[in-house]
Amino acid sequence: MREASEPSDASLAVAARAGNEVAFAALMRRHKGWLYQFIRRYVADRDEAYDVLQESFVSTWAALARYDPERPFEAWLRRIALNKCRDRARRNAVKRAAFRVLGLEVASKPDENAAPSADARARVDSALQRLEAAIAQLPRTLKEPLVLTMLEGLSHREAGDILGTNAKAIETRVYRAKRRLAEMLDPEILDDMTELQTY
Repeated sequence: MREASEPSDASLAVAARAGNEVAFAALMRRHKGWLYQFIRRYVADRDEAYDVLQESFVSTWAALARYDPERPFEAWLRRIALNKCRDRARRNAVKRAAFRVLGLEVASKPDENAAPSADARARVDSALQRLEAAIAQLPRTLKEPLVLTMLEGLSHREAGDILGTNAKAIETRVYRAKRRLAEMLDPEILDDMTELQTY
């Protein structure tokens, strides 16, 4: 709990916005405990939650010019952290979808005794970037059904309702999108993508 003699969040935020790093450090110390717990409930892994906490504070510093001192700083900070949690969830969804797109098995739980090396992680990151780039190059009629079903988790029917067509058409387009991706991607990407199971 903040002592009455301590500066308010708003005053610290205004000072930080003017470039006062000491004021920003005070804000981080004040809020990192509850914010980590908030993120931890959204992100299951402790290390990943800590990464999201750091990303949230970096984004907070960058966005201070948009903070309204008349509004609660805590609520504003919570929204930033929630957006970072959602960003991380989307990135993880890309990894999971990569398995399904390429017809690979998804490990239900990583083997903690088989942590990937830095080189393996780099290759997997490169494979993901190639996959994302390939998806971006798909024509809209194939990309949208693939993204809605494989990344957003919608059913063929739900995706069809959004795109103004039927479930069968979505199923066909997703099949064609997968086939097109298989043609666009290098064969060795399959080996790299299997290492996602150890992430």
